Amino acid sequence: MASPQPSTPEPIDGVAPGGVGDLDEIRTQQNHFQREFVDAVRAALEEGNKDTLKALADQLYVAELAELLAVLDEPERPKLIEQMGEAFDFAALTELDEQMRIDVLADLPLPLVAAGFAALESDDAVYILEDLSEPAQAEILRTVPTLDRLALQRALDYPEESAGRRMQSNFIAVPPFWTVGRAIDYMREADDLPDEFHDLFVVDPGYRLLGYVRLNRMLRAKRPVVISDIMENVQEIEAETDQEEAAYIFQKYDLTSAAVIDKGGRLVGILSHDDIVDVVQEEAEEDIRALAGVGDEEVSDSVRAIARSRLPWLCVNLATAILASLVIGLFDATLEEMVALAILMPIVASMGGNAGTQTMTVAVRAIATHDLDPYNVSRVVLRETYVGLINGFAFALIMALVALVWFGSAGLGLVIGIAMIVNMLAAALAGILIPLALDYFKVDPAIASSVFVTTVTDVVGFFAFLGLAALWFGI
Repeated sequence: MASPQPSTPEPIDGVAPGGVGDLDEIRTQQNHFQREFVDAVRAALEEGNKDTLKALADQLYVAELAELLAVLDEPERPKLIEQMGEAFDFAALTELDEQMRIDVLADLPLPLVAAGFAALESDDAVYILEDLSEPAQAEILRTVPTLDRLALQRALDYPEESAGRRMQSNFIAVPPFWTVGRAIDYMREADDLPDEFHDLFVVDPGYRLLGYVRLNRMLRAKRPVVISDIMENVQEIEAETDQEEAAYIFQKYDLTSAAVIDKGGRLVGILSHDDIVDVVQEEAEEDIRALAGVGDEEVSDSVRAIARSRLPWLCVNLATAILASLVIGLFDATLEEMVALAILMPIVASMGGNAGTQTMTVAVRAIATHDLDPYNVSRVVLRETYVGLINGFAFALIMALVALVWFGSAGLGLVIGIAMIVNMLAAALAGILIPLALDYFKVDPAIASSVFVTTVTDVVGFFAFLGLAALWFGI
């Protein structure tokens, strides 16, 4: 993603725009724009003062320009882009929430959108296009030059969240028989090179990937040296590979870029480290939301959209709560005879739920990072079993003393202690085995694990505690 270079316009309305150092002066300690700066932008928008507006906004980098758009009111966002014209970097739209980005594009004239897309890197253009409806995509693509349109359309044909969607179509490919001098001359003369690159990829006449040459290695080589003599084996990623798997490959092999190939082994694009940073952040956010039963929400989403996103998992949670209540209902006579059971009962289930969540979180993350494999899974399960038992005995002792002091009943202390051990063990096993089972059946553990683990700890906790109490006290 290319970032605009800050200019040094004259001070405007008390705001001193300029280089990077001056940016600090228009921000608070919380890293947000000062009110005076936003008010100056709004005043320029209201007056239609394009020169002032450009002077204010031109000092901002891509992410900061996106932040300014988010701060403005909905009608002001497209107005800002229109008045800035060619000075507005459309890469800023990639930093916006999905719904906000869609709304902004819908309010912009098509020629301005087409001009903005023409200046974008291909991966940024695809990132913006993929959220739009097919008619909107087709309308924008019609305005893009033919070669660029074919490259964008090919990327859009790959599955969502795949390497093909994330790849950049701009890269440097050279044949193996070229010399270093010829490759350098080519890069000096070509006017369509990527803005940033670190590697040259070596291909045969059919564009099948042969290897790559690091830029620093080529610059150290003599001009007569043949490219094939200094090329190295390249890490390949198929275009349909999931983006999370692509991120794992980058992490495993410490890559700065990787070649993306189609099923025939032909080079179709590259992935760079900045693309992967975005993927890692997205996947982490997705896992966090999934563990909480939250859908693909954004801050800018409407109340209706958020409610609709959360409702299904809340319904599932309601079903599991009813199941736990049915277990409690089996011991209604026991509870009527001994009120202390109703007081202590939630503690057993709550402790099991928290322990299960801890184990589940570690397991889901280990699965996502490929740290859990067939070679160490049995050791990890055994470890979690021991941890569950140790914590179970520790809290069993604590709760036995609490029950003895609180209710003066050694029998009640023994019952809750045993129930605590049983449920903490069940929580540890459920927290590790349920994510493993879901992963085995190709279900994302981050999405479904929490519901099942909570159900196990609630049901086992209530049944163990109330069941033991019924047996011990003969109720």
